[in-house]
Amino acid sequence: MNPRIYVLTLVTFAFGSGAFIFAGMLEQMAADLGVTTAVAGQLQTAFVLTSALLGPLAAWRFGQVDRKIMVIAGLSTGLILHIACALTPNFGVLLVLRALAGLAGAMSGPAASVAAATLAPPERRGSAVAMVAGGMTLAFVVGIPLGSIIGAAFGWRATFLFAALLSAIPLIAVIFFLPSVPAPPPRPAGSLDLKGIWPFYLTTFLTFAANMTLNLYIAPIVRVGAGVTGAGVSAFQSMIGFGSLIGLSLGARAADRGLGRGWILQGFIIQATAMAVHFAATHHALPGGWPSMGLVAFAILLAAVALFSITPVIQASLIQATDGAPVALALNGSVISLGQALGSAAGGAALATFGVPAIPGAALLLSLTALTTMAFVFPRPQPKPVTAD
Repeated sequence: MNPRIYVLTLVTFAFGSGAFIFAGMLEQMAADLGVTTAVAGQLQTAFVLTSALLGPLAAWRFGQVDRKIMVIAGLSTGLILHIACALTPNFGVLLVLRALAGLAGAMSGPAASVAAATLAPPERRGSAVAMVAGGMTLAFVVGIPLGSIIGAAFGWRATFLFAALLSAIPLIAVIFFLPSVPAPPPRPAGSLDLKGIWPFYLTTFLTFAANMTLNLYIAPIVRVGAGVTGAGVSAFQSMIGFGSLIGLSLGARAADRGLGRGWILQGFIIQATAMAVHFAATHHALPGGWPSMGLVAFAILLAAVALFSITPVIQASLIQATDGAPVALALNGSVISLGQALGSAAGGAALATFGVPAIPGAALLLSLTALTTMAFVFPRPQPKPVTAD
C-alpha cells in the first residue's frame, strides 16, 4: 500500500472527529446554550445538510482542481470554523457555523477518496478506499472519545478547539507529504450512468439514516441504557471505533472480491439486530450495572461493524463504475449527509416526542425499512456466460 494513503487517512480522521466531536457533550451543551437536547442535535443536521447541498456543486465547480489543493482547502476551512465554534456566543451563531463547516467535509472527503484510489493499483483500490474510510474508525476510537474527555474536563467549547488541532495535523502532513494528484479526466456531459449506480446511493442513504438516528444521541442512550454519564461516555464511543475496525477489515476484503447484494443485505441484518439490542437495553432488559453496560457496548459495536462493512463495498463499486468521477463521489458524500440529516432529525423527533427509549425504536424501523427495500431494488449478480469447451 502506498504510504501516502495513510496521510489521506488522517484527513478523514480529522473530518470524522470534527463532525461528531460534541456528541458526548450534547446534553451539557444544550443546557449551557438554553435549548433542549433534541434542538441541540440539529447542529448535526445543519452540518450534514450543507454538506449534501454543496458537495456536488463544489465537485462540479472544482472538478478539475488538483485533489491535493481540494484537501488543503477543506482542512483549512474546517480548522477556522472549529475555532469559531469554540468562541460562538449563542446557539443561533453556532448553528450557522456548523452549517458552514459542512462545506469543509464536502470539499475534503470525496477528494481524499479519489486521491486514494488514484495512488493505489487497480487491484487494491477497495483496500485503499477502506483505509481512507478507516480515518472515521480512528475518529471513533481516539478523536471523539478524547473530545468527550476534554469536554468533561474543560467544557464543550474545548472540544471544538481540540477538533481544530486535529485538522491542523493532517493539513501540515498533506502540504509536505502528499504529492500532486491531478483530477480524473472530465467525463462527457450526461455520461454519468445514474440508472446503473442509483442503488449504491440508496444503500448509502439508508445505512447512514438508520445509524445516525442513534449515534448522534449516544450520550442519552448510554445514560438510560447503561447508567453512565460524563467522561464515561467516551468508553462507549470507542466501541464504535473497534466495531468499525472489524467492519472495515471485512468490507475491504469484500470490496476487493467484488461482493455486492448478498454482502449488503447481510450488513442490514446486522444493523437491525444492533438496533433491536439497543431497544432492549434502553427498556432495561438486563439488570443495572455491568450486564446493562455490556449490552449497550455490544449493540454499539455491532452497529459499527454493519455500517463500516457496507461502506467500502459501495465506495469501491462507485469508483469502478464511474472511473472515480469527482461528481459521483461527491454525490455519494451528499447522500451520506442526507442520510445523516434524516437520522438526526428522526432521532430528535423520537426523543422529543416519546423520550430516550424511543430512539433505538426509530433506528430499528429505519433498519428494517432499509433491509426490505434493498432486498427488492439492489441488483442481483449477473450470471457468468457459459463458454463451450
